[in-house]
Amino acid sequence: TPGVDNKKPASKPEVKLPFTDVSTSDWFYDDVAFVYKNGLFSGTDSRSFSPNASMTRAMLVTVLYRLEGEPTVTGRSSFTDVRSGAYYEKSVIWAAANGVVKGVSSTEFGPSKNITRQELVTILWRLAAKKGLNTSNAGLTVPEFADRSQIAAWAAEAMSWGCTRGILTGKSANRVDPTGTATRAEAAAMIVRFRNLGTAGEKQ
Repeated sequence: TPGVDNKKPASKPEVKLPFTDVSTSDWFYDDVAFVYKNGLFSGTDSRSFSPNASMTRAMLVTVLYRLEGEPTVTGRSSFTDVRSGAYYEKSVIWAAANGVVKGVSSTEFGPSKNITRQELVTILWRLAAKKGLNTSNAGLTVPEFADRSQIAAWAAEAMSWGCTRGILTGKSANRVDPTGTATRAEAAAMIVRFRNLGTAGEKQ
């Protein structure tokens, strides 16, 4: 799709995808191939990746937990809506304990809630800080997107970081769409870019 986070790398990874809804001509092909090959994302079923489906909060923390090597966690989640034994339970415990995510309220995590683009970038920004990456915005500003006034105050610093470091790119009509729901393809792309930022050794 033109203008939708479509920075496409020149080379294609050598990986056979089982998904009938991901084509080599898609802007997100390389990102999906990377996250699938490295076990970060699985399909929504054996033949579908569902690139245009919404990314939920549970899906996101699970992917980030895998990205960090699934460190050992103990205890139970303090969120009342995180079921014991749920696939995302350990991920939520890890993310909350490390300050990577916050609940939608003091008692609820909201695992099935769709995540917005500015929420996703803010979570990546917090994870970057935890990993010791440079999260400073000294001298950097968010590009003049037509809808930049929609960026929430709590997400402003993270969005500036995300835009200036290439984690987040604009959409058509010069929009950054901060309140729009992140798709699984967009999330995959942002997470691959985030990982590449970390491997580039961008320390404090």
